[in-house]
Amino acid sequence: MEDLKLMTDCECMCVLQSKPISAEEDAQSDLILSSPHSAYGNLQLLLKRAWIISTELTRISQKLEKNRWQRVHGMTLRVNCHIRSMINECTSFTRNSSEEMHQIEKLLIEKCSEFTAVTERCIQTEDEQTLRSMKSYINEILTTIAQCFGQLIELVLTYEIQNLARQINSSDDIYIIESSTSGLFSLTQEGAQLCRIIAKEGGVIALFKICRQDCFRCLYPQTLRTLASICCVEEGIYQLEKADGILCLADILMDSTHSEATHAEAAAVIAQITSPQLSVSQHLSSFLENMEDIVTALVKLCQEASSGEVFLLASAALANITFFDTMACEMLLHLNAMKILLAACTDKQIVDTPYSRDQVVTILANMSVLDQCASEIIQGNGVQLLMEMLFERSSSGNSAEVAACERVQQKSAVTLARLSRDPEVAHAAIKLSCIPRLIELCRSPTERNNSDSVLVACLAALRRLAVMSPDGLEESDFQQLVKPRLVDSFLLCTNMEESFV
Repeated sequence: MEDLKLMTDCECMCVLQSKPISAEEDAQSDLILSSPHSAYGNLQLLLKRAWIISTELTRISQKLEKNRWQRVHGMTLRVNCHIRSMINECTSFTRNSSEEMHQIEKLLIEKCSEFTAVTERCIQTEDEQTLRSMKSYINEILTTIAQCFGQLIELVLTYEIQNLARQINSSDDIYIIESSTSGLFSLTQEGAQLCRIIAKEGGVIALFKICRQDCFRCLYPQTLRTLASICCVEEGIYQLEKADGILCLADILMDSTHSEATHAEAAAVIAQITSPQLSVSQHLSSFLENMEDIVTALVKLCQEASSGEVFLLASAALANITFFDTMACEMLLHLNAMKILLAACTDKQIVDTPYSRDQVVTILANMSVLDQCASEIIQGNGVQLLMEMLFERSSSGNSAEVAACERVQQKSAVTLARLSRDPEVAHAAIKLSCIPRLIELCRSPTERNNSDSVLVACLAALRRLAVMSPDGLEESDFQQLVKPRLVDSFLLCTNMEESFV
């Protein structure tokens, strides 16, 4: 029955205005679901309504370009009804709303009424010149409505996010805090803009307050998962630094009394804030102060991981940290991380996806710049693993998995190229028939999934091994893949048909 109210709101308003209701394909936009009367429920209701209005405004613009005036008017009536319903909903759950919100609501209603009146005049005239001039005017109104709509949505979202953060800060009730945290997490899944608002309105600081109270330990995994989601935007990382969050994360990771789930979610936050894609990560001064504790805890988590998911989160954090600071590679070497990671790769229950192998080979590639790594690789049978990684292929054909497989191939070739400066590693690679496989990857686009980055890495590795074993190549391979400049061999391989001759 609650759903029925929202399903019929727009039709009722259309009937009251004595307007026909379109039966065209876009009638689906008149249906949205209701939610419980809670801060989070209010936001979900608002977001559903906002999505419909945004879609309708886009479609009105498209119909306007095609001069379908009858359709434009019908859709204008519908979006008018949705906007008025949204404003009524906003008013009902944003008591004590700001003057700015009232002003935007007032302007939005005025513009919607004007919009409806103008489009009604358009369907009553057939004069092309009049319609052209009115079309320009309608576009201006449409732009104003879209701007006001966006401002109003942001204000209401801010108001409700403030409520959720306030509930976390002020309540000692574990159920209220759990509900509010769950609400924030769900909102982070709606996109980066909501993550920015949550960070700006104190969500990160409120969540770390939970992580500093032992009485809420059972909420740590959910809270840390929410923090990781918020920190996909730079504003979230700034707030984490402000809340001294890195020290808190280090304490959680180093505390052996916490559950594996809590440690895994803390590792996910570390992986997120050290992402190479986020430039702000390089300015986390407090991270360097706690890096040794964090790296030590993450290596231990990789070693003791009971599932592939836990290993993936811990290894992803370590992989990112090796980009973050070169000192991390020396720490990993000291902690026997190479041996631990190579051993984990032999357990198909732990390293069970291309994504996990991507993290492992990233760490190996970054560590391979250290001279001491060569002996570790030999002892841990690492050359065999790198050889196997050159054969990485997607079993599902999923685009993300295919991309991960390409990265595994590329980084394994890069690691081989770097480590083969050590004669012992180079001879082990040659003995394992790495040269024929590298030639195959260079010559066969399908073997490397047409990836140029894999090709460049394989050419580099092949040239390094060819120095150690020139007799291991046929004359044609040497003339085409080794002797020319790298760029010439690259162009040759990218233009050739599949051939191993």
